[in-house]
Amino acid sequence: MLSVKTLPDNPHLDHLRQQAKDLLAGLRAADPAATLADAQASLAGQYGFRTWTDLKAEVDRVRGHAAEEDPALARAIAERFGLGEVTGPMRSVARPDDMGRRWTLETAQGRWNLRGLDTWWPIVDAETDTALQEAAAAAGVLLPPPVRSRAGAVVESVGGHAWRVYGWVHAGPPLAAPAGARFTRAVGEVLATVHGLALPVDRISPWHARRFSEVTWDGWAARAASEGAAWAPAMAAAAPVLTDLESLRDAAPPPTRAPVLCHNSLGPANARKARDGRLVVTGWEHAGGQPPDWEVANALFDWAVEPGGRVNAAGARALADGYRAVAGHLPDLGLSSFRGTITSLANYVAGEVGTALELPAGEQRRYADRSVTHVLTHLATRTTLEHLLEAVTAARR
Repeated sequence: MLSVKTLPDNPHLDHLRQQAKDLLAGLRAADPAATLADAQASLAGQYGFRTWTDLKAEVDRVRGHAAEEDPALARAIAERFGLGEVTGPMRSVARPDDMGRRWTLETAQGRWNLRGLDTWWPIVDAETDTALQEAAAAAGVLLPPPVRSRAGAVVESVGGHAWRVYGWVHAGPPLAAPAGARFTRAVGEVLATVHGLALPVDRISPWHARRFSEVTWDGWAARAASEGAAWAPAMAAAAPVLTDLESLRDAAPPPTRAPVLCHNSLGPANARKARDGRLVVTGWEHAGGQPPDWEVANALFDWAVEPGGRVNAAGARALADGYRAVAGHLPDLGLSSFRGTITSLANYVAGEVGTALELPAGEQRRYADRSVTHVLTHLATRTTLEHLLEAVTAARR
């Protein structure tokens, strides 16, 4: 919900229109008078642009900029993973993220997703997250199937880089929050299914368990101001909000339930609508341990909160109903359940701010400044978390 959306390397306006239509259902749950223009404006803001017109202009500017890899590398990866004869170029999907870059490849056997892992920071090893994916798929979760190499490995080094491969699932663009109730219910069903697998894990994900940066929010605000960052005023305004959220985290008692191996990042960026309307779940590479109530709370935060903090109560209730329909009960939720959410939020914001301050002028800095501005001006608050709990409580009545 919080992070700025990233356009693909070869964006298409039809995909954005579909995203806006899907988003409209979520907006109408809170405001029946919401229009498609409202959804388009909200979506533009989530991409970091002021208006739908600005977003369309950016699509025109970057369309057709997908990179193509060396055909020899494409053939080597296809050979290593047994994908068949290469029939088309290996093209990039989007700018590099916190793992590396995503690519697509056409072969005589079909279409494949290739995932570079140059900057991947795994919480559990690849075999463990693949075992979770395989178990989830066997339990009915729709996901791009992981592909093992001819040698049976999940990750292979080819051309000096580490690679993973997934089968192709025909689906639309990533979803956006607030999502309609049918999508949030499906998210709840997926979470309950994965939690029900009860696969063991030895620790809570560090991303959710501890704050990485020792810099205070006032410290980040002072640095942004001293370096003349365009978003320095937004950082100053956000500092007390972030400080208050962290005081809530620090007051929360330790978790009472052991963590289970879970998706660990099931937000809209990792979910798409398949052609048959089902939810496709991607992004399993950051699988890790969380207590079930923590991941449910995190999902509520990601799926049922509009940018700016208004809660989509219908979406929150549907997520809770979907979980309960599969598991038979909903984990006990309280403000302490958001402990992992607040910690991961702090790590994300500090990472975005620190990166933006270090980058030189240019396209990467332009994107980072837009991302940080979006993050800092769309923070949820303690009140947002309280309203989420109220919506879920109402679902029990």
